[in-house]
Amino acid sequence: MAGVPDLTLDDLEKPQISFDDFRAQTEEVITESDRKLLFYFYLKTDCLNLVRMLKNPEVQLTQFGNLTEEQLKDLITSARTMNFNVHRYPAFMSIFAREYDYNKDKPNFFAKDKILFDFYQFAIQCPNKFISEWYKLNLNLTNMLTAFIARKYGWNVSDYIYGDNEVNEMIRNNNTKDFDLRHEYDYVTDIMNIVDTDNPVDKERLIDAFKWNWLDEATFFDVFSIEAVFAYLCKLEIIDRWQHLEPEIGKARFKEIIENLRAEAKVPEEFVRK
Repeated sequence: MAGVPDLTLDDLEKPQISFDDFRAQTEEVITESDRKLLFYFYLKTDCLNLVRMLKNPEVQLTQFGNLTEEQLKDLITSARTMNFNVHRYPAFMSIFAREYDYNKDKPNFFAKDKILFDFYQFAIQCPNKFISEWYKLNLNLTNMLTAFIARKYGWNVSDYIYGDNEVNEMIRNNNTKDFDLRHEYDYVTDIMNIVDTDNPVDKERLIDAFKWNWLDEATFFDVFSIEAVFAYLCKLEIIDRWQHLEPEIGKARFKEIIENLRAEAKVPEEFVRK
């Protein structure tokens, strides 16, 4: 870590090191136990690649996680023939692949949302406290943002919340403005302010800035640890995403999120006139 450049949010425009370069450097020096922890980081890419391949078996993957294109194809084939091995691939991925054809045409099924929820549930079980807390934060953040957006537009919040953890139970069972979450999570006010931001690109940047700051605080005293390496990868992932996301594309992406929420909701007329 001493030999790599410090990252700041200014690097969103021009990074000093690429994601691929840093990955190659870490692969050369990390221990086997550290490699098992970084497995969780790249597993998210595996999950998203799995969805892409299920939707289009001929898709050419441009970014690899832990699993190659051939391994993902093997996972899908094994799952569909009920011959999958939980020691070869994470069981939740095999179950997702096996059930995909049955679920894909259901009106409230969003493949990417479902696989990411399953992934977060899996990653939260990581024995490393920092990594576990990082993915718990991401899951809670996703559901909080979804809940506040749904409430803002008058939709049934419970229809869009995955899982039965403490945060989701509070969201489902509380009618106060903040779902009574501020008593348990000091960052809820920040999340509410993000939801109230009008510009969709600014929303995206605020969400990423919130995550960035969390990573900085969580690794402040762990500069040369595997946690610092993991946080660095997370930051590079943020930078890499913005490198490929022009403002208009960012606007379209956020609109897509809203449209997913809107799919089965009864939206008041004033919100659909445009």
